[in-house]
Amino acid sequence: MILTGLLLGLVLGFVFQRGRFCVTGAFRDLFTIRSTRWFTAFMVIVAIQSVGVFALDALGVISLAPDTFPWLGTIIGGLIFGFSIVLAGGCATGTYYRAGEGLVGSWFALIFYIVGATAFRKGPLAGTTEAVRSVETQTGSFQQLTGLSPWVFVALLVAGVGLAVRHHLRREAAMTRFRLPASKTGLAHVLTEKAWHPFVTAAIIGVLAIAAWPLSWATGRESGLGITGPSANIGAFLGTGDMALVDWGVLMVTGLLIGSFVAAKASGEFRIRVPDARTTVRSIVGGVGMGWGAAWAGGCTIGNAMVDTATFSFQGWTALVFMVLGTGLAAKIFILNHKGKGTTPVGGSGAGLTSAEGAAADAGAVLGSDSTLDDAPRPVKLTPIG
Repeated sequence: MILTGLLLGLVLGFVFQRGRFCVTGAFRDLFTIRSTRWFTAFMVIVAIQSVGVFALDALGVISLAPDTFPWLGTIIGGLIFGFSIVLAGGCATGTYYRAGEGLVGSWFALIFYIVGATAFRKGPLAGTTEAVRSVETQTGSFQQLTGLSPWVFVALLVAGVGLAVRHHLRREAAMTRFRLPASKTGLAHVLTEKAWHPFVTAAIIGVLAIAAWPLSWATGRESGLGITGPSANIGAFLGTGDMALVDWGVLMVTGLLIGSFVAAKASGEFRIRVPDARTTVRSIVGGVGMGWGAAWAGGCTIGNAMVDTATFSFQGWTALVFMVLGTGLAAKIFILNHKGKGTTPVGGSGAGLTSAEGAAADAGAVLGSDSTLDDAPRPVKLTPIG
């Protein structure tokens, strides 16, 4: 059963890469271009997963237990993590899948993310994590606080996200969109060439996130998707050789890396891209900061902002808010303050161009996550859609 982690990770990595799904960009776009399109797509994942996870709990497939709320670590860690993902050029998941695309900056960010997560969760700095997360309250979720059924919150979440999706789809319907001429047909065109709509990608990821719960529980790992814990286990395994650390989660993140590589090769987007010295340093610092922040917060943009939010835990929603705020602070320092000055925004390993990817998706074209004006595709004839 542990191999299901590898299989799910392969599919997830493929979907993240082909869908160009960047959580860092989703958060950053709220501040840089005042767009909620990608953030809405992120919330689609949360809403779909929420329906699935509480259905699994009601059916007895899994059993969701009440938890505490380590508020101090969640707030500080969330801010650190959100700030660091801008430096690293991608969140934990984005770093994995961009590393699979050949972005050397993401290789550095990933390596040092694993180092940071290991140091703060299982290594010499684990004591700081225990200390900051010991400041907690016993009430850990909205349903615990209110005494209401979780399905009340599920209904409110689904309704709110549904309205946001309708808003964006109506705006898109009023736009004139274009597509690049196709060079492939059938399934090959859909899987390796056609631009995936953010909401379609989100729906697929949401279903995969639901599947992760029973698959992971069947192996004794009582959780859903998660990146930081498995990454820390990888670091600890490399240091100790303890095979007990190689669990479902470790195989899942390994599959994530492989799946994104397969997708990038199949779509012709794999290319070794070496960053400059400044970007390399920022990737390293951002990687360590991601590991540190995720350890203190109890999870990254996946484990906290995507999974724990789906169960309406205070930790998940608080982490989401402060990760967004941390991203906004970094965006103000490294992106907004440099607009019009001829400088290149931080995030050379990919996250800096998600807004362009969104525009390209609207036009039916895909812009590589590390593209610049110098290496962007040359102009081609575009065909209006519909």
